[in-house]
Amino acid sequence: MIRLALKTLRFHKGGFIATFIALFFGAAIVVGCGGLFETGLHRAAPPERLAAAQVVVTGDQRYPGTRRDMFPERIRVDTALVDRIKAVPGVTDAVADVSFPAAVLGDKQAGAQQAGAQLTGHGWSSAKLAPYRVEQGKAPSAAGEIALDARFAAGNGVRVGQELRLALRGTADSYRVTALVSGPGSGDPATVFLTDTEAAEATGRPGQADTIGVFTAPGTALGPVEQAIEKEVGEGPAQVLSGDERGWAENPDVIAEGSKLVTLASVFGGLSAAVTVFVVSSTVGLSLNQRQRESALLRAIGATPAQLRRMVLGETLFIAVFATALACFPGPMIGRWLLDAFAGAGVVPETIAFRAGFVPMAVGVATALLTALGAAFLGARAATRTRPTEALAEASLQQRWFSKSRLVFALLFLGGGTALALVTANMAGPSAGSTATPAAMLWTAGFGLLGPGLAKMITAALRGPLRAFTGLAGSLASLNAKARTSRFAGAVMPVMLASGLALALIYLQTTQSSGGERAFRENLRADLVVTSVSGGLPLDLVETVARQPGVEAASAQVSTIGYIDPPAPKKPAPGSEDEGDEPDEPEPTEVPMQGVTPAGLDRTTAFRAARGSLTELTGDTVALPTAFAEASGHKLGDKVPMRLGDGTRVELTLVATVDGRRGYETALLPAALLVPHTDSGLLPQIMVKAEPGADQAELARTLSALATDHPGLRVADRAALAVVQAEADETQTWMSYLLLGMVVGYATIALVNTQVISTTERRREFMLQRLIGSTRRQVMQMMTVEAFLVAAAGIVLGVLVAALTLVPLSISVLGSPVPDGSPWIFVGVVGAALGLTLATTLLSARLVLRGKPGEMAGVRE
Repeated sequence: MIRLALKTLRFHKGGFIATFIALFFGAAIVVGCGGLFETGLHRAAPPERLAAAQVVVTGDQRYPGTRRDMFPERIRVDTALVDRIKAVPGVTDAVADVSFPAAVLGDKQAGAQQAGAQLTGHGWSSAKLAPYRVEQGKAPSAAGEIALDARFAAGNGVRVGQELRLALRGTADSYRVTALVSGPGSGDPATVFLTDTEAAEATGRPGQADTIGVFTAPGTALGPVEQAIEKEVGEGPAQVLSGDERGWAENPDVIAEGSKLVTLASVFGGLSAAVTVFVVSSTVGLSLNQRQRESALLRAIGATPAQLRRMVLGETLFIAVFATALACFPGPMIGRWLLDAFAGAGVVPETIAFRAGFVPMAVGVATALLTALGAAFLGARAATRTRPTEALAEASLQQRWFSKSRLVFALLFLGGGTALALVTANMAGPSAGSTATPAAMLWTAGFGLLGPGLAKMITAALRGPLRAFTGLAGSLASLNAKARTSRFAGAVMPVMLASGLALALIYLQTTQSSGGERAFRENLRADLVVTSVSGGLPLDLVETVARQPGVEAASAQVSTIGYIDPPAPKKPAPGSEDEGDEPDEPEPTEVPMQGVTPAGLDRTTAFRAARGSLTELTGDTVALPTAFAEASGHKLGDKVPMRLGDGTRVELTLVATVDGRRGYETALLPAALLVPHTDSGLLPQIMVKAEPGADQAELARTLSALATDHPGLRVADRAALAVVQAEADETQTWMSYLLLGMVVGYATIALVNTQVISTTERRREFMLQRLIGSTRRQVMQMMTVEAFLVAAAGIVLGVLVAALTLVPLSISVLGSPVPDGSPWIFVGVVGAALGLTLATTLLSARLVLRGKPGEMAGVRE
């Protein structure tokens, strides 16, 4: 039967090509996502600024005892380690590196064409870590001298000997450019080098370094050197890195974002694999429907069900092997393209290198093969379980679709979708999407298994209106759909898949974005915001701003992420069965933190104390969200063990609890406590509430005048704050639409594929209609109505899938069952599904009808 299967492939080119296309695209996407998954596991980040150092010592950004939780602010190391590391055998030198933001305020000789440009500052001794080389001039050696990135200098007309005004930590001074240097990286933001002494002062953290680059003697084995350095470092929050891991020191986000890449690859790959199952199953099923009379004849002349199954599986395996082998070539390119797209959108750092070996390719190939064989097995089972005496009759009707196993699996999928819907409705808004997407796939699978029955119900409901408005063409289309239930359902399913996923994923994103915007607007009471291009503002400026004419209130605002430390694990009681077992380490609770000044907080924000008082937020205190306080069992006056953004452990007195929109809660801490534990060590913004009736434009000019004493100061209105919030959501939005484009694009290919197959297989039917007197126009009218019927049934089921997905999500995010988003999204998706179905069906029918009835008399069935 395998030999027979291979010989018959050339007589079924349509099904062969359709199945090949579905498997090829599905396998290529899965292989690409597998490469992304492996890339996220490796988190390889070849160093640029630290490329010359063989070993790097930097802070460990991971929460102690966990690998998933990361601190957002850089953890620094003690510069006293430099001398100890230099004494390690095999080490020739060790150099401390610091980094800090700087901004160009203008230059005395050439005006202010560079004003506002952002730079990253370092100490000159760390230039050898890249290494940077001097192209013009000489290295800075005295106070007031700098070396500037040659790319920035060329783009802004800066020359050696020229003076620039730089803002560092909110203060401005003039610096003379003594050298232009070139080195690795993109030069954005550009690099500026100060003397080591001035660089240490600019960080505001003397005695601390971001990293320590270690140079070893040529030919020295790195393993023993790393072990010796680890002993010198001790048990502090530091790690010793070599190889590609050195890039983690340049960009600590690689560690956290690498884990995110694993999640993204799993979501993309899993969703793509699920769509592949639907697409291939539908395509193989239609291909088998084309050959039901052939299968029936084989059964009638004595072929056994096992022989027919082997024939179908052999054909499909041959196609699958061919398609997946070719998919291994574009698969890695898709993975690289996705990584570049993620990096370009800021989802992951650009320094992460694509690493994909044999494993993701093997997984992708295995997934595609198993998907194809599973779909073929289900189709073959349906084709071979009929008795020989019934086979021919059933082949002519193509109506049998129901089975107990099909019903059981459909109920399981629908039950899973219901369970996930309940979970989604009760989740915090920002996290609801993580269960809503898999719920959409479960609903799709359930309705797909029940597709023939649902399609019959929808067809029966539309039969009357179709006949009333379209006459004979509508009657023929309804009869065709009723007589060939399986074929009709196979054409409907891709329409349901494409329209349902498109509506669900687009409105999922618009609803979540709306939830974030609402939470932001509800909390905002300020009219103006004061910021700085120089990296931040001093904390005492808050009181200065509050004293300005026209200001009703001013409050600091600095945001970061921290953790509530879990309680110590309880040891098993002596004599118990668990005695001697190590207790499980409890997980810390991640909590958004906002540093504020209590004066003016009630007028610049919507924060209100549910219990306690926010005016007591001074010293070592905290106001926790009510939900977090209840979950951790803390009451007013309790000491709450917490970790700040840079990993510093503190015990804060709980002075208040605050309510907030679920999923958007924030813990409030005194800004004076939080600011020193951020990367800049400065205040990023001051929220300002204008007095009633005050001219906000005049107030903005008054506040801008403070730039005389605080260089780089900027004033913006609340509209600018909304823009910043929208930009922060762009990354998530872009990522969601990329997912949508790939998955729905693949589903659209399946839609076109399926409509072409289901139309071109009907040559004999069309020929018979022509021979009994039907014109081409009448046949095309019938096919137009059929295409509309297919599109309508698919869109109805797709809308049902989207509704069952989006209603729980909207309840979670917005507190309403109605999702947020433009109605034109719905119109566009429905119009696209209808247009594609009509276009592909009618174009295929037109091609089939090109011949004359007499010439079609010999057309094979």
